[in-house]
Amino acid sequence: MNTSLTPRTSTVLRCPAATATAPALLLRAWREEDVTALVEGHRDDPTEAPPGAPSIRNEPDALRWINLQQQAWAVGTRYAFAVLETHPDDSEGALLAHVVLKDAAPGNPSAEVGYWTAPRARGRGIAPRALEALTTWTFTTFAPTGLTHLNLLHQVTNDASCRVAQKTAYAYSHTLPPYPPMYPRAGHVHVRHVDLPATRPALRFAPGDDAGPDT
Repeated sequence: MNTSLTPRTSTVLRCPAATATAPALLLRAWREEDVTALVEGHRDDPTEAPPGAPSIRNEPDALRWINLQQQAWAVGTRYAFAVLETHPDDSEGALLAHVVLKDAAPGNPSAEVGYWTAPRARGRGIAPRALEALTTWTFTTFAPTGLTHLNLLHQVTNDASCRVAQKTAYAYSHTLPPYPPMYPRAGHVHVRHVDLPATRPALRFAPGDDAGPDT
């Protein structure tokens, strides 16, 4: 990775328009101050964790995970964003979700996106809006250097992720067979190409932000 092309950790993405069920959103790099909120976001989760997902049971676990995200950002292998509620005065609110871009590098035609939503924030349309913000920023940042499409993978039993993919124009592509022990179940692959019709919101640039989608 050419680190001169690595996006800055000061990158901030915004979904400024609140909806009937969710507030305005702000996406930024993870910070050590997010440790307590990260632990709370993984507590009492009724859903099965996806294969390879980290076990975050306490603050040391959370701190290790955040440090790994920061290290990956520094070398340009992974760009992880905390998704936060934004108050009317533009201050940060509660941690709601996480979105991540993996394996995006100049010259790579494809990369992968992923996400999770805190249990108390589910069912409010948080994940589609955050994923759309990440997708718009990713294509704006990396398409000029060769990125043509993004992949979204999930277990076939994860119906919620299928719905998020559909809402954000990630079309079903194919099903991957199980690959135990890491992937004990089959998986869906959804794909979104950079050359979709220009129906997505334009990017907004503002002081202090690298980019933000008006969603």
